[in-house]
Formats: sequence, C-alpha cells, structure tokens
Amino acid sequence: MKIIFLALAILALPVFGIPGTPESGHRLGAHPAVKAFGNGESIRYGLYYTLAGIYVNAGTAMFTTRLTQLQNRAVYHLKGEGSSNSHYDWIFKVRDKYESYVDTSELQPLQFIRHVQEGKYKKFEQVSFNRSAGTAITSEGVYKVPSGVHDVISIVYAMRNIDFNRYKANDTISFNLFLDNQVYALYVRYICKETVRTKYGKFNAIKIKPLLIKGTLFQGGEQMDIWITDDENHIPVRIQTPLVVGKLRADMMQFDNLSYPLSALIKGN
Repeated sequence: MKIIFLALAILALPVFGIPGTPESGHRLGAHPAVKAFGNGESIRYGLYYTLAGIYVNAGTAMFTTRLTQLQNRAVYHLKGEGSSNSHYDWIFKVRDKYESYVDTSELQPLQFIRHVQEGKYKKFEQVSFNRSAGTAITSEGVYKVPSGVHDVISIVYAMRNIDFNRYKANDTISFNLFLDNQVYALYVRYICKETVRTKYGKFNAIKIKPLLIKGTLFQGGEQMDIWITDDENHIPVRIQTPLVVGKLRADMMQFDNLSYPLSALIKGN
C-alpha cells in the first residue's frame, strides 16, 4: 500500500533513479507562466490492485492546489493525500500526506513536508530549500542540491506544464529530485499520443513512461505507463504498472476547478 500512493505521485515519482547524471536528452526547465492549473483545483483518484485479472479497490488519492503566503511571498500550496480503503485498514492502514510550497512563477519548491502513517511505521519530514545557496535543509543536516531540483509533489505540477508538442517519440526529459536526504537523477520518456479508456471515460491522451528502478515491488525499467489529457490541463487520467506480484492502476475519478474545459474527454464514448 505504501507504494500505491507513491506510484501515483507521478509523473513519477518516487520511482527513483540512480543518484548521479541522468540520461542525456532534454532538461526540464523553469515555467515562468503557469498554465495547466490554478488556485482551488482538486483531483481525486481511485487506486486499484489486480491479481489474476481481478481488480480490487485498494484506496484513494487526492491532489489539491491553493494560493497562500509563505515567508511573506505568494506561493502555491500543493498537497497530495493517499489512504487505503477502510475495509482493508485491518490488514495495512495507510494515511499519507505530502505537501509542497512552490513559488508561483517557476514552480520551484521552497518547503516540502511529508507526514506518513503506513501500518506501524510513522514518519514526519520537513525540507526547506535555499535556492540562492543551493541547499536542502532537513532535521538531519544541510545537503547540496543542483539548481532546479524538485520534490515528489512539485515535480508532478511542473511536468503538467510541459509542452509535449515540442517533443518527438522516445525523447526523454530529465530532472533532479530530492528525497530522503539524497538527490536522484530521473527522466520521463514521451511515447506518443493516443486514446485511453478509463473508469471515468475515454480521453485523447499523451502517453509517457518514467524510469523505474527494480526494487521489492517494482520490476524496474520503463514499465510504468502514464496517460495525461491532451489538452491544456494535462491531468494524469490513468497510471498503471506491473508489480513483482500483480498490477497497479490509478484512474482519475473526480475533479473540480480546472483552469480549462476538459476538452480531451471524448463525448458519447
């Protein structure tokens, strides 16, 4: 269940790469004009686990945005919350919350907060980013980070602002991510444009693949598929990936206060 929520947070993203230099290709740049989302947006996902062709409703995840103030400057408060289905709490209870405060011009993180409860495991973490000094400050120390580094929530929203019309099939877009006191070099690969049918409906979509590293649950490589709406909102509407045992799927189920009409939805499907 821990990975179910984390897998949703991305256009990757705790699908961790190897620390170091990312694959050559395009770099994720700054986004001086935020377009894909605005104040008050909320998106809810249903999380499903399948084994032998049977899907089980495993939980939900909610992503929200809000304009607020941090240290006397305007910021977006980006929040992702995931929880296991209450029917399965007796097996493994999950209540995870990830928050990021980013500047409104380039979507660069200023503060990241992680508050998780996964079974008996609990963790609280707060990271402050000093952009001028190029550091990330946690309770365990001060860490040097590269320019433009992201956290697991800020990267979701930064990637929604990518103009995929600029790329061709198999192009990669690389970025750096800071988590657990370490910098990870990651990329996402643009695959193609196609239609996808989800539990919500059928969409014109952009298909991408993030890099996954083999672990206890993931098979590794570019196994995860993500479809985002081929319109100005760039909402992830389906995420699916094989696990070591079974498969995971996340579908967008509800939304509110989008910046643009959901024109990627195919009517009468």
